[in-house]
Formats: sequence, structure tokens, C-alpha cells
Amino acid sequence: QVQLVESGGGLVQAGGSLRLSCVASGNIVSINNMAWYRQAPGKQRELIAGITSGGTTNYADSVKGRFTISRDNAKNTVYLQMNSLKFEDTAVYYCNINAKSRPWSTIVNYWGQGTQVTVSS
Repeated sequence: QVQLVESGGGLVQAGGSLRLSCVASGNIVSINNMAWYRQAPGKQRELIAGITSGGTTNYADSVKGRFTISRDNAKNTVYLQMNSLKFEDTAVYYCNINAKSRPWSTIVNYWGQGTQVTVSS
């Protein structure tokens, strides 16, 4: 089994920065894509940034130029650097990975428990 633990959320003023981390642990053979999603109150969960095993990144238009996703494969960790935060970035942020827990197993999708980011205006 694979577990994801996120950290780094909190309360920040508009214009400020936060860095989220998500560490994957357990039986991990390989991790393919890693991503960050967020869900604001009353809204659907949305993909905001993704990174492939090769390091190719993609971003939602709403965060492009302000957020940066990165990964450390040696530490099974994905990061989200969030700069120039806005009130509308307030949400619960979730990390998501596709991973194999056994060499012969299929790729499984895993979610973290979420970390709250609150931006005060």
C-alpha cells in the first residue's frame, strides 16, 4: 500500500507565498505522474499542476506563472511552490500520484488527505 502525506498549508496574506510538500511512502516500485489538485468550498476538485516522471509540467491557466510544481524522485516527494497568492486560491490542496507497489502490479492512483490553504485578502 502507498500513503501520501501533505504538509505546508496554512494561512497567508494575499501576495504571499507557500510551499506544499507531499511525501509518498510504503511499497513503491515506481511513480509515474504526480499532480496537485484543489477544491474550494462549493466547487469541484480541479487539477492545477502536474509533472511526469520525466519532468514535463503542465498548469491550469489560473495558476500559470505563479505556481511551480517539482519533484524529487529520490525522496518520492512532489512540491508545489505557490507565489503571488490570491484570495481565490483558498482551497484544500490534494496531491495525487500514479504508482506501482509491486513490479507486476498495475498502476494505481493514490490521493493524499489534503492540506488547507487560506489566503486572506
